[in-house]
Amino acid sequence: QVQLVESGGGLVQAGGSLRLSCAVSGRTFSNYAMGWFRQAPGKEREFVAAISWTGGSTYYADSVKGRFTISRDNAKNTVYLQMNSVKPEDTAVYYCAIARSRRTVAADLPSLYDYWGQGTQVTVSS
Repeated sequence: QVQLVESGGGLVQAGGSLRLSCAVSGRTFSNYAMGWFRQAPGKEREFVAAISWTGGSTYYADSVKGRFTISRDNAKNTVYLQMNSVKPEDTAVYYCAIARSRRTVAADLPSLYDYWGQGTQVTVSS
């Protein structure tokens, strides 16, 4: 059974930093692209960042480009989201997801991912 477990969320002041982690089990992690999405209250889930199965390419939403960095450690079966210069509008529940197919590039469509974590809350105070 594939499981994704996020951690690292919390309360942070605007301008601060936070690092989210997502540990994956039940699938050969190194063969799959990974993505981060978020959902704010009253809004639809939106794409944040993705990384290819090799880690060689990444893709970011315009709203986080230059502030957030996605990375992966295949030895630890973990994907990370480093969040710098956070803003109040970054407040949301953050979800990691694993690609449906093996050896794909970074992608922003939720339909391309088949397993999701339970989410971790990030709250940015002004």
